[in-house]
Amino acid sequence: MDLDPIRQRLLRLLQKKNTDLKNASIAIGRNAAYLQQFVYRGTPKVLPDDVRQALSKLLAIGEDQLRHSEVPTRRPRSDSGARQDARTYRPRRGFAEIHEIDVRASAGPGALNEGLEDAKETWLFPETVVRHELRAQPEQLRMITIDGDSMEPLLSSGDRILVDTSQRIPVPPGIFVIWDGMGLVAKRTEHVPNSDPPRIVIKSSNSEYATYERDADEVNIVGRVVWAARRL
Repeated sequence: MDLDPIRQRLLRLLQKKNTDLKNASIAIGRNAAYLQQFVYRGTPKVLPDDVRQALSKLLAIGEDQLRHSEVPTRRPRSDSGARQDARTYRPRRGFAEIHEIDVRASAGPGALNEGLEDAKETWLFPETVVRHELRAQPEQLRMITIDGDSMEPLLSSGDRILVDTSQRIPVPPGIFVIWDGMGLVAKRTEHVPNSDPPRIVIKSSNSEYATYERDADEVNIVGRVVWAARRL
């Protein structure tokens, strides 16, 4: 999409502040790819009030400088481009497309997250398996590669997992991918019963890694792991 004046202004302000989209996203409490997606993918179309307020403090500007007067629209793709895409790739009927994310989910200390939406591959899964066995919607699933040994022997480094991003509450308990502030990590996650405020226990399968608790609002849960595969 073409960059509208607000997005261009944000890029200039970040450059003037000697920072970038990724670091600014983290500084305002969002995932590392948030502003990248806003600027270059149009998601969200306009900045929410709380994001504008946080950016105005970070950049020392008036909040209205990042306010859209109207919702921007995407430029429609040309027919020739659509025809070219159709010639180069046609998904098979009865199969769902699942995007593999170009970041390794760390099952150890934490791998750098360059953005949940940076897909490097697309996998085809039978729709019946996705909807009936995994009980998921294809557009909500992402594939990620494990990196680390904290979930051994359940999950090993190099395993691929499917993450259902629609399931972000650890009830019932299970294996979840969470953002720990430095990267994506796979951990056994469960709610502490009767805790007020709500707290979450985060565990590793590998006994060499410590179990710890966090307030629920401190934990950014990306989704529940619903499938795993490994190379033998």
